[in-house]
Amino acid sequence: MSTERLRKRLLEEGINENLVRDCEQIVLQEFSEVRGQLKVLCEERSNLLDTLRQFEAVTIEAEASGIHDGEYRMTKHEFSGLGRGKYSECSTTESSDDIEKHELEELSDGDEMCFHDTKDYFIEPTDSCGLTKVVSNHLDNYREAQCESDVEKLQSKKEGWKSRYLDFDRRKKLPDPVEKEKGVSLWYLIKDNVGKDLTRVCLPVYFNEPLSSLQKCCEDMEYSFLLDKAYEYGRAGNSLQRVLNVAAFAVSGYASSEGRHCKPFNPLLGETYEADYPDKGIRFFSEKVSHHPTLIACHCEGRGWKFWGDSNLRTKFWGQSIQLDPVGVLTLEFDDGEIFQWSKVTTSIYNLILGKVYCGHHGTMHIRGNRQYSCKLKFKEQSILDRNPRQVHGYVEDVIGKKAATVFGKWDDGMYYVNNDGSGKPKDCTPSDASLLWKRNKPSLNLTRYNLTSFAITLNELTQGLQEKLPPTDSRLRPDQRHLENGEYEKANTEKQRLERRQRMSRKLQEIGWKPRWFQREGDDGPFRYVGGYWEARDQGKWDGCPNIFGEFNEDLVDPVEVSLL
Repeated sequence: MSTERLRKRLLEEGINENLVRDCEQIVLQEFSEVRGQLKVLCEERSNLLDTLRQFEAVTIEAEASGIHDGEYRMTKHEFSGLGRGKYSECSTTESSDDIEKHELEELSDGDEMCFHDTKDYFIEPTDSCGLTKVVSNHLDNYREAQCESDVEKLQSKKEGWKSRYLDFDRRKKLPDPVEKEKGVSLWYLIKDNVGKDLTRVCLPVYFNEPLSSLQKCCEDMEYSFLLDKAYEYGRAGNSLQRVLNVAAFAVSGYASSEGRHCKPFNPLLGETYEADYPDKGIRFFSEKVSHHPTLIACHCEGRGWKFWGDSNLRTKFWGQSIQLDPVGVLTLEFDDGEIFQWSKVTTSIYNLILGKVYCGHHGTMHIRGNRQYSCKLKFKEQSILDRNPRQVHGYVEDVIGKKAATVFGKWDDGMYYVNNDGSGKPKDCTPSDASLLWKRNKPSLNLTRYNLTSFAITLNELTQGLQEKLPPTDSRLRPDQRHLENGEYEKANTEKQRLERRQRMSRKLQEIGWKPRWFQREGDDGPFRYVGGYWEARDQGKWDGCPNIFGEFNEDLVDPVEVSLL
């Protein structure tokens, strides 16, 4: 914008130089505000037009395929927040008004009107022509840079929409039950199963939740943004914040266990599960790699990190309680080479017969790093008279054993830290004088007797077109689990008994020489590592070597061909 005509007219009227300069500043300031408002309106118009185009494309495709428009539940949220730099995520339990408010706040943050200081545009001029030239050149350069930036942003948005505009909203509740749930007595279990391993006990389907153990492993990824933050802190050279966020992630995996009293389905040998969450930036895959002992291996890739491990759950039923002792090591590796390893603590479920059922976690968790810091966390075992249960307390120390920070909180609520020598007792640390590391998401608005979190509700969902892309071994295709989710309890129980008979073939298969499809063991007794190839096979739709493990079979015959395929 040029102010030459204004300057010339004011000088002709005999206005002094200082007043002329003030007038120019006022004009340019007003122009800057108007330009900022216009920029926001243009971007909003562009976003609206692109959104309308996407809806139009979806409507046309829905009409062409005969699918009701209601099945394409697309919201504004899918077309916002595509940047990978923000770690905050919108909770799936928020109402539509809350989501709209949240998006408007994001829009205000990202598209805030620009107010430029006039000092950026004016220097002390030697003459009026020099001033005009400086202002004109500065504005021209600004417009050119702004146009290039807008083109890059628009191109990025279009690419994101092109790959994701047909995505579906994640569901926010389970299907309504078809049948009325029946009560089941626990007394007969006391007589026959006290002290036994629950993985070998045939429990009715009413004791299960509509998730498999493979999917339960994926629940640890609900707060994967903590690992994204840890990666960024490490890149910035803040190793202490990296290990603190890793520790918060290790604890956050227990938050989903609150109120979860049902047992997950025991996967069949060779059963798999995949989870792709572009909004979180993660791709998760797991497989049951051994039947005896029961071993589940998983692998997850995120933004600058990889997470893997295999676990064996030793389960004991003591009549009034269940004790679950996890066996296995979890490994987290960042792209810069830093590695952390830890094992989970013991979980117990109490008051199965009398009293209110509740779960607790207790034991010591060592998070060992291969560089500067490690972390040690103590999960306090809950007592009957404990007024402050579910506590976790620990500290971060360096390679020479010097304590750098104290970590404390509750596994069902949140974790905090203070930078000190770690000598203070747990009661000396309060959230008021500490920094927050992690806070649990709000509970789902659509609770069922399973008490699944909003994230867990999405794990067994079959979105439109997904079933055709999955291998026949995926947990989502398991019939007894699907019937239970739909509230078809009789069918679920019948299918569960059928598949448990098939499960008895697993020992024979292992003896013959069965090997996992997507994982390989390091050495004779080493951990299982992902060998790759799953996502490539998924893109090509080639599932050679993946039999239909949930189909019909003859339990008296073990087909050598099927064994070789397995």
